[in-house]
Amino acid sequence: MSEIAGVHLNLWKMQLDQVPDSLWKETEAETLVLAENGLTEVSGQIGQLKKLRMLDLGHNRLSKVPDEVGDLDGLSDFFYLHDNLLTSLPLSFGRLKKLRYLNISQNRLAELPEAVCSLEGLIELRATDNLLREIPDSIAQLSKLRELHLRNNQLSSLPDSIGALRELRQIDLRGNPLTCLPASIATLPRLEKLDLRWVNPHPALTWVDSLEERGCVVYR
Repeated sequence: MSEIAGVHLNLWKMQLDQVPDSLWKETEAETLVLAENGLTEVSGQIGQLKKLRMLDLGHNRLSKVPDEVGDLDGLSDFFYLHDNLLTSLPLSFGRLKKLRYLNISQNRLAELPEAVCSLEGLIELRATDNLLREIPDSIAQLSKLRELHLRNNQLSSLPDSIGALRELRQIDLRGNPLTCLPASIATLPRLEKLDLRWVNPHPALTWVDSLEERGCVVYR
């Protein structure tokens, strides 16, 4: 018997009031795009799409994500949730251990959800344009992270545990009211870019020179 090919569902900008129930029966789907539909909710039936590798729920009006999203344990490539009205994420979100790219930018998150810090497979995290005031120490669990994008939040600093992210290449902190940053950033062996533009006044960082001396580009 020949292998059934994966299904790729693209419902981008279809002016949907709600997702049709028939879609949740597409259990062979590997990618699902529901971006730019003005959706205010997504059914918990989404948890039935066990073969999803990519899910795009960006540019909608979602105020919450159903708990059943945590059942999508095959989600590995991309998960877009940017440009919604989210103030939190369910604890079940932390079960997406294979996920490599997450975009939760342009929401109303006042804190980085602990569930995000459980996503040990993450390579890139985008959480720009939120209301984040602090980053939890548990971010140290993201041991594979290469890019951390935190532009335009309310961060005054980062936790010292950021130094545990030994694969980190880029940190974008533009537009945050920074007053200090931990010296542990200078110990990140693979850091290539630290972006501190639009931060005024700049915090006094005595260790920045050592970063630049070893080739890291620091924008300030």
